[in-house]
Amino acid sequence: MFRIAFRALVLASIVPLTFGLADGAEKLKALIVDGQNNHDWKATTPVLKSCLESSGLFTVAVATSPPAGQDLRNFHPSFSDYRVVISNYNGDRWSKPAEQALIDYVRGGGGLVIVHAANNSFGDWPEYNAMIGLGGWGGRNEKSGPYVRFIDGKFVRDASPGGGGSHGSQHDFQVVVRDGEHPITKDMPPAWLHVKDELYDRLRGPAENMTILATSYSDPKQGGAGYHEPMIFTVDFGKGRVFHTPMGHGVEAMRCAGFQTTLIRGAEWAATGKVTTPIPADFPTAEKTSSRR
Repeated sequence: MFRIAFRALVLASIVPLTFGLADGAEKLKALIVDGQNNHDWKATTPVLKSCLESSGLFTVAVATSPPAGQDLRNFHPSFSDYRVVISNYNGDRWSKPAEQALIDYVRGGGGLVIVHAANNSFGDWPEYNAMIGLGGWGGRNEKSGPYVRFIDGKFVRDASPGGGGSHGSQHDFQVVVRDGEHPITKDMPPAWLHVKDELYDRLRGPAENMTILATSYSDPKQGGAGYHEPMIFTVDFGKGRVFHTPMGHGVEAMRCAGFQTTLIRGAEWAATGKVTTPIPADFPTAEKTSSRR
């Protein structure tokens, strides 16, 4: 099944920043997985952790794999102990038990968050590609599934031959909301300006049970593919919920108030199916970025 949602855009209101759980409510347990990545995971994992914890919604643990090329047989995070798993990992395949544990966790109702280069991982792992919907690099090509683009007011599956994953130069770019009724994007401005980042394009994969919430234009003037590409989307996998954002190349990109708000709301939705986190007062506008320090 392939499902992509598109609804008319509605001007969103901006509400004050009031994160946190109700008094006495237990925080959601989250796990960040890192240890290998072609990006600087040692710098970005602390930003992800701080962002989630500062929301007041999560307690966050980190599972760090051995370095690339080393034995991963004893790397077996206890996914089932957590409400949501955030992948900041792009590296060697895990052991079969660890991979099956993630499949069972998500399929059974666990939440999964994919950040930026985590969608480069495991190009030859079919269940992972089904969980993330779209990915890049890692040997992906037309056999992995179609490209998905927003063209003339609708989403199009493009099965043309070619590799999966590319990006132009880093630059500020607009994120355009395509489904303003989903809990993650509800009340967001129809468009907002993300700070300098890699804009992933030409992602491809099974693209099944996927709802695209926002896109960004991969401008040929910046070396892009010339299409509006998925930038915020979700995937249903069994009983589980997957939130996927190709944004977040490095620390500066992750300091964007738009990225952080989307991450928090996406992680909360993946964990619970609901979003209680409001759009904060410092959220970017269509013309102006907003960064946190």
